[in-house]
Amino acid sequence: MSGRTVMCYGDSNTHGTMPMSSREDMGRFDPATRWPGVMAGALGDGWRVIEEGLPGRTTVLPDPLGGAHRNGLAVLPAVLDSHRPLDVVTLMLGTNDMKLRFQVPVVEMADALAQLVATIRGSHAGPDGGAPAVLLIAPPPVLEVGCLAEIFEGAAEKSKRLGAVYAEVAAREGTGFLDAAGVIASSPVDGVHFDAAEHAKLGAAVAGAVRAMVP
Repeated sequence: MSGRTVMCYGDSNTHGTMPMSSREDMGRFDPATRWPGVMAGALGDGWRVIEEGLPGRTTVLPDPLGGAHRNGLAVLPAVLDSHRPLDVVTLMLGTNDMKLRFQVPVVEMADALAQLVATIRGSHAGPDGGAPAVLLIAPPPVLEVGCLAEIFEGAAEKSKRLGAVYAEVAAREGTGFLDAAGVIASSPVDGVHFDAAEHAKLGAAVAGAVRAMVP
């Protein structure tokens, strides 16, 4: 079917940040390598994919170091209004919530995700003023290695539980769900970002999930 639009709302892994050897690294994969670009190619003609990835973005948390604009919930209404009408919104957030400075219990992630879903559902950003479909993507676990290990201290164990939390919220809210941990792994370089091969695998998997939601 023609005229479908998907918005990918996420953090640095939707932005396409390359695995970092130092905290000063600012590399970004090219559009065709980033997983939303891979997804666009897999979906083919008649689909438009909008990348909305911001490094450091959280689910609902203002970042005292990164700035209030990193709060995914606060920015989401404006983003939805900017890009409507949207058939599908993919949400892959939560990795940055695992940073040591936030001290967020994993169980509270369910409430954060539910707020994001409710914002999308109430936005009238879908076709004809309806609600876009939502695909929750649980990010893969963090590895406490490399230059980001101290920032994400304690995240390796906590982030292993994100898939179950996302699945629970998706079932309760009636959204689509994809556990990225079943498809890809975080880079052994910095433990957070994805290498090019993982972007390729994730893009193909998300395309399949989107097609299943919007035939």
